[in-house]
Amino acid sequence: MSQDVETIGFSSTRLDQIRNLLASTHDEGDLMGAAVQVARNGVPVAPICVGRRRLEDEGAAVEKDTIFLVASITKPIVTSAAGRLIERGLLSLDDRVADHLSGFEAAGKEEVLIRHLMTHTSGLPDQIPENRAYREAHRPLSDFVARTCELPPAFPPGTKVSYQSSGINVLGTIIERLTGMSLPEHLDEIFFTPLGLKDTGLGIQTRNERESDVVMAGEGLTHGGSGTDFDWNSDYWRGLGAPWGGLLTTIEEMMRLMLLFRAGGEVGGARCLSEATVRTLVTDQASALPDLDPAESLKQRWGLGWRLGGRSSSIYGDLTSDATFGHGGATGTVAWHDPESDVTCVIFTNDPDAASWLRPRISNLVMGAAL
Repeated sequence: MSQDVETIGFSSTRLDQIRNLLASTHDEGDLMGAAVQVARNGVPVAPICVGRRRLEDEGAAVEKDTIFLVASITKPIVTSAAGRLIERGLLSLDDRVADHLSGFEAAGKEEVLIRHLMTHTSGLPDQIPENRAYREAHRPLSDFVARTCELPPAFPPGTKVSYQSSGINVLGTIIERLTGMSLPEHLDEIFFTPLGLKDTGLGIQTRNERESDVVMAGEGLTHGGSGTDFDWNSDYWRGLGAPWGGLLTTIEEMMRLMLLFRAGGEVGGARCLSEATVRTLVTDQASALPDLDPAESLKQRWGLGWRLGGRSSSIYGDLTSDATFGHGGATGTVAWHDPESDVTCVIFTNDPDAASWLRPRISNLVMGAAL
């Protein structure tokens, strides 16, 4: 690490421990590849890159421009696009979902609000029961939405917190109807192009040579086992553009997105969201629901699509403040910002099993390195 790291606000010796941990885990055969970038007071340090990006190519090293599938980190980007529609008067948190999506009211979902979709309190399932079958058949997103509309809620909306990818899929459809654009096109217009993100996108049809594979652990998984034509490495998944988990990006471009939210919606002269919108997105919204048991809000603390820190979860390690916001991804990724320490962290791996313990440990090392 260069001395510049100290000027930015980190101990170079402490940050070297992150590289050492990743390198030793890779050398022991327990990690295929990873990239980590941190920032202090909005100033990023050069990324740490370790290992390889391809399952069958030992020479394909992870580099700072390697493109990762970030999985559910996609969700808060989509909910933030909905936040932009709210600040423009096209949508409200207390709008009924059925008022924007005809047929959604079926099976007792008349009272589900946009607010419930964005706080994971809708009663919808994480995935539709036929999730694997639909992926195997290469069904389009519209079929997933149509099936979600048929399902009854598992509980009255606003009474429990239960993570629901299917709700974010419904929200993506509503965004498309309100904007008259596909969700990938809209995200590109409002976020990726203004921020100069050339390697970030949703629903990308063509595989980039710099794209990373994801280690697939065995068969029988809902997202497809190794070598199936519908798993995370498949052309189908890349092109599907799932609002709940299809975003592709690099470590530096994800950092730029996180710094946008750190700075209240404007970075590098590009104003993408109002300060009021960002504040609402990244602060606790679920606990204000009148029918929600307080114990539920402590179990998972949610802004609008952004998962908040808290002692009941170590997704951001053990040392970040309760004000921390971000999201994790099942492909082995996490991105977070702690407003109290003004530390921002992006951790990308392509190895979900290794990431399950590496992400919180690296997050602790990052916080321990802050001067």
